[in-house]
Amino acid sequence: MRDRMAPARPNGQRPRPGPRPKPGARQRLDGRQRPDGRQRPDRGQRPGRWYQRMVAAGAAALAATGLVLVGPVPAIGGPGPGPDTGGGAAAGNGADVLAAAAPFNYGEALQKSLFFYEAQQSGALPDWNRVSWRGDSALTDGADVRLDLTGGWYDAGDHVKFGFPMAFSATMLAWGAVEYRSGYQASGQLPHLLNNLRFVNDYFIRAHPSANVLYGQVGKGDDDHKWWGPAEVLPMARPAYKIDASCGGADLAGETAAAMAASSMVFRPTDPAYADRLLTHARQLYTFADTVRRAYHECITDVTNFYRSWSGYQDELVWGAIWLHRATGEASYLAKAESEYDRLGTEPQQSTRLYKWTVAWDNKQFGAYVLLANLTGKQKYVDDANRWLDYWTVGVNGEKVRTSPGGMAVLDTWGALRYAANTAFAALVYSDKTTDATRKTRYHDFAVRQINYALGDNPRNSSYQIGFGTNSPRNPHHRTAHGSWWDSQQVPEATRHVLYGALVGGPSSPNDAYTDSRADYVMNEVATDYNAGFTSALARLHTEYGGTPLSNFPPAESPDIDETIVETTVMQAEPRATGIKAIVYNKSAFPARALTDSSFRYYFRREGTSAIQVTSGYTQGCPAPTTATGLSGDLWYVEVDCSGYTIAPAGQSAHRMEVQFKIGVPEGGTWDPTNDPSYQATAGPNPKVALYEGGTLIWGAAPTPGTDPDPDPDPDPTDTIGPSTPGSLTVSAITPTGATLGWTASTDNVGVAGYRVYREAGATDTLLATVTGTSYPVTGLTSGTAYQFYLLAVDAAGNVSAASTPVSVTTSTVPASGCRIGYASNDWGTGFSGTITVTNTGTTTVNGWTLAFGFVAGQRIAQAWSATVTQTGTAVTATNLSYNGTLAPGASTSFGFNGSHTGSNPRPASFTLNGAACAIG
Repeated sequence: MRDRMAPARPNGQRPRPGPRPKPGARQRLDGRQRPDGRQRPDRGQRPGRWYQRMVAAGAAALAATGLVLVGPVPAIGGPGPGPDTGGGAAAGNGADVLAAAAPFNYGEALQKSLFFYEAQQSGALPDWNRVSWRGDSALTDGADVRLDLTGGWYDAGDHVKFGFPMAFSATMLAWGAVEYRSGYQASGQLPHLLNNLRFVNDYFIRAHPSANVLYGQVGKGDDDHKWWGPAEVLPMARPAYKIDASCGGADLAGETAAAMAASSMVFRPTDPAYADRLLTHARQLYTFADTVRRAYHECITDVTNFYRSWSGYQDELVWGAIWLHRATGEASYLAKAESEYDRLGTEPQQSTRLYKWTVAWDNKQFGAYVLLANLTGKQKYVDDANRWLDYWTVGVNGEKVRTSPGGMAVLDTWGALRYAANTAFAALVYSDKTTDATRKTRYHDFAVRQINYALGDNPRNSSYQIGFGTNSPRNPHHRTAHGSWWDSQQVPEATRHVLYGALVGGPSSPNDAYTDSRADYVMNEVATDYNAGFTSALARLHTEYGGTPLSNFPPAESPDIDETIVETTVMQAEPRATGIKAIVYNKSAFPARALTDSSFRYYFRREGTSAIQVTSGYTQGCPAPTTATGLSGDLWYVEVDCSGYTIAPAGQSAHRMEVQFKIGVPEGGTWDPTNDPSYQATAGPNPKVALYEGGTLIWGAAPTPGTDPDPDPDPDPTDTIGPSTPGSLTVSAITPTGATLGWTASTDNVGVAGYRVYREAGATDTLLATVTGTSYPVTGLTSGTAYQFYLLAVDAAGNVSAASTPVSVTTSTVPASGCRIGYASNDWGTGFSGTITVTNTGTTTVNGWTLAFGFVAGQRIAQAWSATVTQTGTAVTATNLSYNGTLAPGASTSFGFNGSHTGSNPRPASFTLNGAACAIG
């Protein structure tokens, strides 16, 4: 823990990447920590031609009409601004300002950005929630501590409720409404803002059951992140974690106090009683933070690998006091903020306040610069605000935030647009108050440029706000929006829902490049803190440029598939019996829901007067039937009762329930399954089986007694002719771990139903898959190993062809390539951040890499990003992730880590890549 009087760690370290940790990055498990390192100085920036065209065109259009839009610019100083009640000031050069024509519909962007927060809601959804594909979730949160801790926001693409970034997101949203309430009013979005702020503040109230107790997390990070599925069917336990007087957390309590104080200002005009309630909690929480000065991760240890406050708690003590001053008007809180200000973090080995990072979930001191400059006009706050925003615009002492050719400010790798948007919002707030004409224009134009870049004014001509503009992302790293039933990022291939309004991380380097990949959590994850400053900036831009929300938003979404079905397969076709394998599937996502009281009925016709025999077989869980029930005349059914068993879209086994049974008659009886209402000779979904939940039919149909339920009968089940032998089995796309098989289609007198793909494996061959096409990609093989494969064709009646001629294949070996390693380390005290760059200096492509090295002085790695890193003793192994495993000749990739040492931190002496030694340098 940092001592209360000590300066912050260099730049307020956080656990995500970079040569040096800084405040504001999000951290993940499995080596996927988000980056936060210092960036190299930019070597010059070409003005954004897209923005220049927009300004020029807008100015020309307005001049042609003789129209000039102006607005007053308030000066820094005085008692400090209260909530905005009028139109926002136009930014400019200190006098009247010509407003450029708006290139985007900021009303629509604001509308959709607020919608995203409704997609993140946990607990019982309110009636005003507009997300048709979301349902109630996590309704027992807090039960382990005998409290109601339902509600709040899920953090990002996961389902943990991390209180620290949640509170920061609420503070930033409230700040935008305090400054630019008129933007919300004019756009018609104020009711939605108030709804969402009340929803999250209601959670903060529940999480603060007494003065010195605050629950700061619900859900265990590692357990949550190991699972990929929708919020409505969470399968894991969700423990609640708290801070209290015995184990406090000034950072968490101070930020939550700021959120509730700022929110009280937003509710004051419409619901003063609720505002007072929020303010009471805010006062208590700030006193708690000021009294028990500890870092909250010391108490809520599970958060350490995710949202540890690397900058410490000093910034929250300043930030919280500022917001309490603004909410109450009490001078004592302003005095408190100013007295704590001098302990804020500084640049390494300098007395200069931090300026090479930005306001984000970890470090709020940059926001404090702007707020105190605007509130007091004192030069030291003005200087700190100017220096920080100059670093983002024109540079300071030859150093400047990296900027892409397209104009995007790229502070950090992980969620880079989030940092640009947060800074843009703060720059707008500051530019609206400063009397420095040059900086007024500079900061305003920078902010507009960053927001417009995110909305589509970039070299890709693509929006980074989902569902807005042109070519917006379709595959965010978001479990519930994806809608998997398989506990897999790959199933289904397409994202099932449009996560309207969410801002993705965007390009991770200053090169304007972006990949719309669900697996790329660096560029394509979303989070409540990503949208917070972005939303507030949109409200400000609406006050200047206008824009109209969509009248028919959100559009209706309909299920993309039959969400719950029963699939049947005829396992045995005997003279006096039929064996059935029935599988219930739950692939629901509109919204996702668990079946807990389900049953299904298989209908058949009794032949003559023979007794019905029902024999139970294998069951995955639900009891297999042993009796049949007569419905009417010769119409009978077998019912499988799954009540008490859960079938949910939560995993490969969890989303299905298999039951096998046999229906027939005794020796001498007559049996003809072809006229049975539910009989289907071909394996697959069977809509003639009726599926119920709680007694309500949810899929399929029950036959009407006395009618022929099957006017379109299946092919003759007496077919005994098998398909022809598959021919011309070929192999292509051979890699170290797989190959693709292809073949010429078989023929059949009725039709080929599929092909069984086998791998020869001694006495018992292995069935790899049954496919309907004429190719199959084999995976999971060992490099440099010989294999043999063959096929069988099968028709709808179950007749099987002769085996194809086997084909042999030997997987390729991993080529030995030359390699070079670059190693950089930045130290602070006994902590350090390391960055390793791997370059393929060979002539062949590296497909998958493992880097091995050893520390020689007992260093230990704590967190890593952009690789899966493990350490045993001094030995360290780093393995590529899904997106950076391929290195063409000359290509490079980097990963990093945070660690600790005991006073000496020498570089590893050697490195090997896939077992081959690498050059260093």
